[in-house]
Amino acid sequence: MNLVERQRQLDQALLAFRPLWHPQPFRELRPGWCDAWPALHDELMALPEASVIHLNDDGAQALALVARHVPDVAGLAAWMEIPRRVSQALPAHVTHGERWVWEIPGRKRQQIEAFAGVITPGGDTVLDWCGGKGHLGRLLALAWDRPVESLEINPILCVHGRQLAQRAGVAHRFIEADALATTAWPRAGQHAVALHACGDLHRQLIRRGVEAGVSRFDIAPCCYYRGVGETYAAFSDALALTLSRDDARLAVTETVTAAPREARQRDREMAWKLGFDAWRREAGTTAYCNFKPVPEAWMRDSFAGFMARMCVREGVEMMPEAAAAHREQAGWQRRDQVMRLSVVRHAFRRALEVWLVLDLAVHLESRGYRVDVGQFCERALTPRNLLISARRD
Repeated sequence: MNLVERQRQLDQALLAFRPLWHPQPFRELRPGWCDAWPALHDELMALPEASVIHLNDDGAQALALVARHVPDVAGLAAWMEIPRRVSQALPAHVTHGERWVWEIPGRKRQQIEAFAGVITPGGDTVLDWCGGKGHLGRLLALAWDRPVESLEINPILCVHGRQLAQRAGVAHRFIEADALATTAWPRAGQHAVALHACGDLHRQLIRRGVEAGVSRFDIAPCCYYRGVGETYAAFSDALALTLSRDDARLAVTETVTAAPREARQRDREMAWKLGFDAWRREAGTTAYCNFKPVPEAWMRDSFAGFMARMCVREGVEMMPEAAAAHREQAGWQRRDQVMRLSVVRHAFRRALEVWLVLDLAVHLESRGYRVDVGQFCERALTPRNLLISARRD
């Protein structure tokens, strides 16, 4: 199936099922689909906690659950399926040596090696876009035996990167520049690579790279919502679906690396925020209102202390301290409801990410590139495992 047809089918399907994935249970006490599909709502409310955790993490299983009540949803699976790329072994002198792995956490090293293992060299020089300390660039310089340039805005990271490149003995130059502002990079004939450049950073690489005449792209996008205003500005004008910033954020909400302690902290933060939201609604605000990020120190306080700080900051009537235990319990109960209702939204998470990736891929194809979309690693290593490879003959 070609990319344009896949994009068209996925666009139509997501538009049809928008009432299921667009409502945010954290903000809406009862999304509209609860009344449209009451049996789905009832099944979710009856789930044990272990199943709720699993389904919020496993989008395929969540989609299968939703499809039992909304059968047409099952057709989404075909449009969002992305094949795994075939990996080639990196040279033994690279992977078994110590020349490139300094200062790299284990999981990050695995992601870099997986990315490098499914791409092949081309173009004049390699440009590592938003390269940080240049770990990916350094690996490619060693594996491909060709010069690499890493573009990075942070001068401290550039200094560290130059030291690591010198230590490894590779032709690896660092360019200190703002990827969103530079007009000098990328350049014609280059092979541009980007591993998890967020939002506007990977979109700018594609825009500038096409204009400049980049020979090859290998891009693993991340954090699609970054740089988005109220709505995502699609590259294609043939799409019927419009995504809000929160819709684009939904595509990257899952994690496979959270430790149990982090998960407990996340759950408590959600329960306490929902407890505050419930109190604010009772105080006269009938709908959910955004509020600024909560300082971590406030979450280390008691619930009563947290509520007192929030009420002052948000201009809400103070909660009686004697009501703290009851209000905190209500917040946890609301958290349990939100997690169950969120299973439906998370069932569409991967489909939305594929939609966003296809928007980039089809744009490159329309500009004369041969484009392939695949997975460069298993989801367990990173959920952001989609790779866009584009070649211009």
